[in-house]
Amino acid sequence: MAERQLIYFASDLHLGMQPPDKSLEREKLFVEWLEEIRKDARELWLLGDVFDYWFEYKKVVPRGFTRFLGALASLSDEGVEIHLIPGNHDIWVFDYLPTEIGLKVHRNGVRREWNTHSFLLGHGDGLHPGDLNYRILQRLFKNRTIQWFYARIHPNGSTAFAHKWSKKSRIKHGALGSFMGVENEHQLQFARKENKKHPDIEYFIFGHRHIPYDIRIAENCRVICLGDWIGNFTYGVFDGKEFRLEKYLPGKGEIIRQ
Repeated sequence: MAERQLIYFASDLHLGMQPPDKSLEREKLFVEWLEEIRKDARELWLLGDVFDYWFEYKKVVPRGFTRFLGALASLSDEGVEIHLIPGNHDIWVFDYLPTEIGLKVHRNGVRREWNTHSFLLGHGDGLHPGDLNYRILQRLFKNRTIQWFYARIHPNGSTAFAHKWSKKSRIKHGALGSFMGVENEHQLQFARKENKKHPDIEYFIFGHRHIPYDIRIAENCRVICLGDWIGNFTYGVFDGKEFRLEKYLPGKGEIIRQ
């Protein structure tokens, strides 16, 4: 087997999103991609909204996703480091996935350095100062007391409520984002401010917006949004020297270089 040296990044699979048959198609496709990267992956970073909804009760976890979770477990067993930064849809990942798969959960943005190259990784939500209501909502979701009361609801009821909420949000805002321009994108605005304070960061890697882009904001600084696996099937890969945003051609098992 070739030496494992590549670091992969993906986000916004939204597994479990209605309709179920489309979610299963995406799951099978992503598992196909995981098999493709098995030969050379050293680390895999999942930057949020892997699930459209996820909540772990003490003795119950959401139904489904067996192919995906099995593939992750297999990669982990082979020594691939798997990391998850939960997004706004899978914020309630607790200890099940770390215990069963061995992945590491990071609750906030993560600074990493690979081969002297500095990265800041995050889901990419709630970065704009004007997102006050959103940040308050996220703080409520992270509140242990509220989580305890929510866990008292029967899983059938809580899951139905969550899927209804998610569907209503997509109808209101759209499942896929539209690019707001280099001056208006919140992730780019955030990165510019951080770049002034931390000019050593070369790569800001985000998900959340469902829009694949790779934009240079300074001579030695790029902002990358990973896109999604709903309509774009895009991901990132770092080979120790350069970061690339790439596309996996649905159904054909072919990696298209961007």
